[in-house]
Amino acid sequence: MKFLLFTPALALCLFATPSLGADYPVQDTPNSGGAGTVTQSDHNAYSLPLGNLPISRRLDFSVGNSFFRNPWVIAPSSTDARDGLGPLFNTNSCQGCHIKDGRGHPPAPGETAVSLFLRLSVPAGPDTDPQLLQQHGFVPAPVYGSQLQTAAIPGMKPEARLNIEWQLFEETLADGSKVELRRPQYRIDGPNYGALPEDLLISPRVAPPMIGLGLLETIPEEAILAAADPDDLDGDGISGRANQVWDRIGQRTALGRFGLKAAEVSVMQQSMAAFAGDMGLSSNIVPDTDCTAAQECDRFADGGTPEVSDKIAAFVNFYAMSLAVPARRDMDNPAVQSGAKLFNEIGCAACHTPRHTTGTLADRPELSDQVIWPYTDLLLHDMGEGLADGRAEFLADGNEWRTPPLWGLGLTQQINPRAGFLHDGRARTLEEAILWHGGEAQATTERYRTLPAELRQSLLTFLNSL
Repeated sequence: MKFLLFTPALALCLFATPSLGADYPVQDTPNSGGAGTVTQSDHNAYSLPLGNLPISRRLDFSVGNSFFRNPWVIAPSSTDARDGLGPLFNTNSCQGCHIKDGRGHPPAPGETAVSLFLRLSVPAGPDTDPQLLQQHGFVPAPVYGSQLQTAAIPGMKPEARLNIEWQLFEETLADGSKVELRRPQYRIDGPNYGALPEDLLISPRVAPPMIGLGLLETIPEEAILAAADPDDLDGDGISGRANQVWDRIGQRTALGRFGLKAAEVSVMQQSMAAFAGDMGLSSNIVPDTDCTAAQECDRFADGGTPEVSDKIAAFVNFYAMSLAVPARRDMDNPAVQSGAKLFNEIGCAACHTPRHTTGTLADRPELSDQVIWPYTDLLLHDMGEGLADGRAEFLADGNEWRTPPLWGLGLTQQINPRAGFLHDGRARTLEEAILWHGGEAQATTERYRTLPAELRQSLLTFLNSL
């Protein structure tokens, strides 16, 4: 009898199809964020300005950081540059959700949800205003609007309490290894503004990391669209789609690339939408908060019209656009090198596209013409029923999510030890996150499940080096 010696190289042949990984590069530089990459890798690693940001712009970064980090207060206040909070809100600062500019986390039992919230809507019907769908992307829930707000200023009641129950179950891998997963069950308790709609749709969202956003915005639109394959014409099982959403500034439909369903066109609009939804603060870009007429928020003082001035908005946008990406670590580790190749070979790179080149911005040379390694295609993908929220947003359907960037991934729980992975933070480890991937990623997940333990670990070691 002849015995077959099992090696990592043989594993790649056994578990990958010949075409997988052929067109995807292996990162050969620690500079994931191009020339602006920073080498710090401690708990402040996500909060640094681009390494190539001119000294003359560092003050702008610091001012933007102050408005991002410091709490906003109830109006009227002597702190008139940062007043107008609420009356309904989820948190009182950007940093309250994006903890140290990183990921948020689900609440512990009995804890008020802060860095995880629920988007709300109801199904569109035959009488739904087409302009509402064109400009909003969905139909807000009657009375409760687009987002469940679990906090309020004195004299106002929060919309409701959000509670999560976890269902634990085990997945068994091909070699008999068992991995415990947890499935969240969301419950809205104590609604204070009448009964919730019977047909209410919810979508849980945990705050994503802030690093590298300016670089992602600078990737040319044509490069993103060129990677889309909505009808899977190449037959690889991957059918990335571009979301087309409302550009509030341009007053037109445009490519979405930010947010968990790619529903915002730019960092500026994503930021101003967060000010409105998360903190109840108006701006010229998003003048209406999520407080509906039935909730009578106009009974309370506001912080001006708008509450977030154009000047403050510009500082916050500059800050968010200028957060640097941490450098790769341990690239000489053989396990990291093996895992990097395996990442491509089993199909992860089909959606988590390793490399991009940014375009040119005349006023932002530090973001221009950079070779970057974000590991995303910024497109929508069907992730299967296990991760589905059942809620459409512009062109994104209830099974689709935008591919999240993976750069800085290995520092996630150093930045916020309570952080989880995936859109709602349900995955406590990277292995859990992989095993939740379904839909277009199901074949890749099955390849991972059949890998021997040594190779699974090498893939995880690679991901932790990002």
